[in-house]
Amino acid sequence: MNTTKFRTKLTHKTIAIAITAIMILGTIALASTLGQVNAAHDNQDHKTSAIAFHDAMRKLWEDHITWTRLVIVSVLNGLPDTSSTVDRLLQNQADIGNAIKPFYGDTAGNQLTSLLHDHIAIAAEILTDAKAGNTVALNDAIARWYANANDIATFLHNANPKHWSLDMIQSMMKTHLDLTLAEAVAYLKGDYNGSVKSYEQVHLEILGMSDTLSSGIIAQFPRSFTHDFVTAEEN
Repeated sequence: MNTTKFRTKLTHKTIAIAITAIMILGTIALASTLGQVNAAHDNQDHKTSAIAFHDAMRKLWEDHITWTRLVIVSVLNGLPDTSSTVDRLLQNQADIGNAIKPFYGDTAGNQLTSLLHDHIAIAAEILTDAKAGNTVALNDAIARWYANANDIATFLHNANPKHWSLDMIQSMMKTHLDLTLAEAVAYLKGDYNGSVKSYEQVHLEILGMSDTLSSGIIAQFPRSFTHDFVTAEEN
C-alpha cells in the first residue's frame, strides 16, 4: 500500500472524528447554556401573591413595634434579657431591608437596614438618657431621632415617588415616633395603662404604614405579583 495515501486517509478520518466530537460537545454545551437561560427566565417569571406580600410586610412591621415594646420594658427595668431583646429588634431591621431587595436591589436594601439600625440605636439612647434623667443628652437624641425619620422618609420617597409622596411618608414616620415616644414616657412614669393605650395606637398606625408600603411596591412592580386581592364588590 502507498504509505502517503494511507497517511492521507488516516488524517482525513482523524479530522472527521475530531469535527464530529467538537459538534457533539458543542451541542451539549449549547443545551446546558439554554437550560441555564431558561432556568433564569423561569425565576424572573416567578410571581408572588399580592396577599402574601401584604401579610408578610405587616408581619415585619408588627415585629418592629412588638420588639420595640419589649426593649422599652427591658431597658427601663434593667432586665437581664435587654441585650438579647435589642439584638432581635436589630435583626428585624435587616429583615425589613431584605424584603425590598428583590425590587430595589441589594444596595438599597442595605441602605434601608442601615437607616433603620440608626433608628433603633438612637431610640435606645433616648430610653437610657430618659431613665438617667439626662435632659441635655435626651433632647439631642430626640432631635437626631426625628432627623433620622426624615432620612428614612426621603429614602422611601426616592425609591417610589409616584406612590410614596414625601409629605405622606414624613407624616407617617413622625406619627410613628410621636406615639412610640408617648408609649415609652408613660411607661417610665409608671403609667402602665397609658403606655398600653399608646402601644395600641402604635399598632394601628404601623399597620396603615405597612399597607402603604406594600401597596406602593405592588403598584410599582405589578408584573411581580399575582393580583389575588378580593375587593368588597367581588366578595
